[in-house]
Amino acid sequence: METPLEKALTTMVTTFHKYSGREGSKLTLSRRELKELVKKELNLGEIQEGSIDDLMKSLDKNSDQEIDFKEYAVFLTTLCMAYNDFFREDRQ
Repeated sequence: METPLEKALTTMVTTFHKYSGREGSKLTLSRRELKELVKKELNLGEIQEGSIDDLMKSLDKNSDQEIDFKEYAVFLTTLCMAYNDFFREDRQ
């Protein structure tokens, strides 16, 4: 039986591959694919084009105009840290 943490990890990986490869490499997210993933998988409200551009620039460490899995994992880690901070503050 899959544990909750294993399920979360599986979801993070399968979500990446659900959107990657629609344009170009199956191993990366294009700007459009990243935008679609963020819009459909995260409940962040309306996303401005400039916000996607800023996100792409901050994640794309090798400046190849694509987000590989490692860059995506950094994004998820940053989100996890923000969620942790939010819940930690909420308990104080």
